[in-house]
Amino acid sequence: MLEFPLWKKLWLWGLTLAASVLALPSLFNVSGLDWPASLPNPQVNLGLDLAGGSHLLLEAKADEIRVQRLENMEETVRQLMRNAKPRIRIGDVSTGEGRMSFMLDSPADIDRARGLLEPVMQGANLTRDWDLAVVDGQRIVLTPTNSGIEAALDTAMESATEVVRRRIDELGTREPTIIRQGATRIVVQVPGLEDPDALKSLLGKTAQLEFKLVDLNALPENVAAGIAPPGSQVFPYAPGSPMEGRFEAVRRLGGIRGDNLTDAKAGVDPNTNQNVVNITFDAQGGAKFAKLTRENVGKPFAIILDGQVLSAPNINEPILGGSAQISGNFTAESANELAIALNSGALPVPLQVIEERTVGPDLGADSIRKGLLAMAIGSFAVIALMIATYGRFGIYATVALVFNVLMLLGLMALGNFTLTLPGIAGFVITIGAAVDANVLINERIREERKRGRKVVAAVEAGYKEAGRAIYDANATNFISGVALFAFGSGPVKGFAVVLVVGLFTSVFTGVTLTRMWVAGWLRKTRPNDINI
Repeated sequence: MLEFPLWKKLWLWGLTLAASVLALPSLFNVSGLDWPASLPNPQVNLGLDLAGGSHLLLEAKADEIRVQRLENMEETVRQLMRNAKPRIRIGDVSTGEGRMSFMLDSPADIDRARGLLEPVMQGANLTRDWDLAVVDGQRIVLTPTNSGIEAALDTAMESATEVVRRRIDELGTREPTIIRQGATRIVVQVPGLEDPDALKSLLGKTAQLEFKLVDLNALPENVAAGIAPPGSQVFPYAPGSPMEGRFEAVRRLGGIRGDNLTDAKAGVDPNTNQNVVNITFDAQGGAKFAKLTRENVGKPFAIILDGQVLSAPNINEPILGGSAQISGNFTAESANELAIALNSGALPVPLQVIEERTVGPDLGADSIRKGLLAMAIGSFAVIALMIATYGRFGIYATVALVFNVLMLLGLMALGNFTLTLPGIAGFVITIGAAVDANVLINERIREERKRGRKVVAAVEAGYKEAGRAIYDANATNFISGVALFAFGSGPVKGFAVVLVVGLFTSVFTGVTLTRMWVAGWLRKTRPNDINI
C-alpha cells in the first residue's frame, strides 16, 4: 500500500492541483479581486440567501383548466360534426355546470355522433378523459372525468414550469431555482435580482395571444354593457390603449391562437414610429392566418392578449407571409417584455403570486463573512490540535485539509453548483470530518507500534485497517447525502451537495494523498521510530 510509482505520483498531484486551481476564481471573487478576463472563469454560484434576490411562490388557477377543456371540446365537437359525411347538424350547445352538451337535429345521428366522439374522449395511458351520456334520446352530454382533469392539470403545471424557466432565462439571470410544489404551485428563486416587480410582471403575464374576428352584428349598447351575443365574447381594451374603457365583441370560435408562433421581436414601425412587436408563425400557423385574412378582407379582427384587446385593425388585404405586427401603444420596455413572454410560450394556466420575499445583498454578505469566520476558527482549531497531537503526521493532515477545501470549492465551481448558507455549514462540518480519517489512521499506527511492529509495517497496517472503517463510514454518509438531495429542496439540497462532494475530496486528500506523502518520507529518511 506504500508503493507509489512516478506515474501515480504525477497523476495524483495533477488531479489535486487541477481541482485546486478551479477554486481560484471563486476565491478572487470572495476577496473582492478581479479575475483576469482572458482566463476561464468557473465560479461557485451563490444562492438566494447569500447573493440576495427574489423569492416568489406562484399558484395556478386550476378552474381555468376546466374552462379551457370545455371550450376546446366544444370547438372539436363542432368541427367533427361539420366534417362528417354526411354532415351532422347540431344546435343548442351549452357549456354550463362544468360539462358540455349539444342537441342533434336528428335522433338518427346519435350513433354516428357517438362513434366520432369516442376517439377524442380517450386519454393517455388507457384513461378516460370524458364520460358520454345521451339525454332525452337527442341530446349528448360530455362530462370531464376526475382522472382527466388531474392529468390535464399535471400536464399544464409541467408546461407552466418550463415556460417560467424560459422566461427567467431570457432575463439573463444565473442559477435560478424553479421547482413545483404540490399540485398547483411553483417556487421561483432568482439570486441577484433585488427588485421583484419586473419578475412578477413577466411571470404573471399568461401571454395567451389570440386573433378573433370582431362580431359586427353585436349591438353597441349591449357591448358597452359587457353583454355578449350568442356565440361571441366581450373583452375590454387594454389599459393605455386609445380605446381604453371600451369593449369589443368578438366571435368565440374560429380564431387563431398564438400557439404556432416561432419568433417575436420588439421593434419600431417605420411608418408610425411606434413601438411594436413583430411576430412570425410556423407553417401551420401561417396557413391558418393566411386563410383567416383571405376570407375576411375588409373586416376587423381583434388582437387579444390575456383577455384584453390590444387593437382591432381592419384586414385590408390577405397576410400570406406568415408574419404579422402587434401594435398597442407600447413603450420600448413593454414591447420587449411582451416579446420575451411570447417567445417563451404561453402559460397553459394563469399564475398568481401568493407569496414574495426579497433578500438584500447586505444580509448575504454578512452571512458570507460570518461563515468564513466560522470556517477560519474551525480550521485553525483543528490544525492546532492535529499538529500538537500527531506532529509530522498532523502536518500532513493539515496540508491535506487545505487541499480538501480547495478541491471541494473547485469541483463545485466545475459542476456549476450553487452555494447556500446551509452549504457553508456543510463546509464547516466537512473540515471537522475531514481529519477523522487521519485520526483513525494515526491512532491505528500508534497501536501497531505498541504491539511491536516495525515502522513501515505499522504505517502500512494503520492505513489498511483504518481504511475499512473510513470507507464504511463515508458510504453511509454518502447514502444520507443522496437521500437529502433527492427528497429535500432549496437549502437542504445545498447542504447535501457540499456533503456529498466533500466526502470524495476528504477521502482522497485524507487517505490517498497523506499515504503518498508518508510513503515518500519513509523511503527518504528510513526512520527507526516515529513520534506520533
